Amino acid sequence: MTASDLPTEVHRAPFDHSGAGVGLERWTLRSGPVEATVITLGAALHTLTAPDRDGVPAQVLLTTDDVGLLLGPARHYGVTVGRYANRIAGSRITLDGEEFALLPTGHGVTLHGGPDSFSHRVWAAEEIPGGVRMHLHSPDGDQGFPGALDVWADFTLHGSELAISYRAVTTRPTVVNLTNHAYFNLAGEGSGDVLGHLLTLDADQYTPVNEQQVPYGPYEPVAGTPFDFTTARAIGEGIAAGGAEGHPQLKASRGYDHNWVLRERPADGPPVRAALLADPGSGRTLEVLTTEPGLQVYTANGFDGSVTGPSGAAHGPFAGVALETQHHPDSPHHPQYPSTELRPGQEFRSTTVLRLGTAD
Repeated sequence: MTASDLPTEVHRAPFDHSGAGVGLERWTLRSGPVEATVITLGAALHTLTAPDRDGVPAQVLLTTDDVGLLLGPARHYGVTVGRYANRIAGSRITLDGEEFALLPTGHGVTLHGGPDSFSHRVWAAEEIPGGVRMHLHSPDGDQGFPGALDVWADFTLHGSELAISYRAVTTRPTVVNLTNHAYFNLAGEGSGDVLGHLLTLDADQYTPVNEQQVPYGPYEPVAGTPFDFTTARAIGEGIAAGGAEGHPQLKASRGYDHNWVLRERPADGPPVRAALLADPGSGRTLEVLTTEPGLQVYTANGFDGSVTGPSGAAHGPFAGVALETQHHPDSPHHPQYPSTELRPGQEFRSTTVLRLGTAD
């Protein structure tokens, strides 16, 4: 029997809801040595456990069971981000000539859908073959966005592959950009930083940003810059190469917080590889495949140790890396970018696959 033939066990249990005021659920998906848990707060991928090259398992996501932290400094840990992932400049969008003011999150932008985003909501959940389906209703005008939006997020585990599939419909023209915001450390949560992880990105261009971390225009090539991950490169090497006296795009952010433009993929086709992350020490690998046109890489530059994980280690800078499959930031203001508009009668669909493995 191959890994993909292993049956998937699905279990539901209560999740500690101290401080939340509502009952929360934790769904556990298990297939052989691989296990994922998903919680209804934020439709979040809460934990992900996989073996190393010697078969020793470790939990490879930054996480916490403290609901107060999940609603505070850990509010983006593993969550489904929406209604619009990443930044929208000026906290405004225009659709069909009508302007809509969005609730700002500070610094002149609306980040990750607004101050009361999907990551703070309790989603409904039901079992599906091999996993769990989460559902959320977002009313017309939620955080300023037009249209009542219904969103479904499916998490399914088959062998060593965890698929996250999104679907959404709207009652009015709106914009939608959904992603998962898990932070990975393939050596295991609490094992140190990810600067030694090797990253490969299937992207020849990226979207440089202004001081608000918003793209300011055309794509730029990665060749000859710290943004070139077309072949495997240590994350720390790129950051060091763009240090205080180096690449201006890395000075302000003190690390990576940028969107890469993925190589062209077939329209309406299956997920295509976007990234490969590898930890040389444990041998664990993570291949990310997606239908999305972009990938935001964030190396937890702003982490300050205010969140302590189950290991007892505080999560400081570079404790994990987020690989957020998405449409490009601020797309509503850049008509040359792939469109994020969704209209009544249409259906938003997006699938990302996290393929776990090992290397010698």
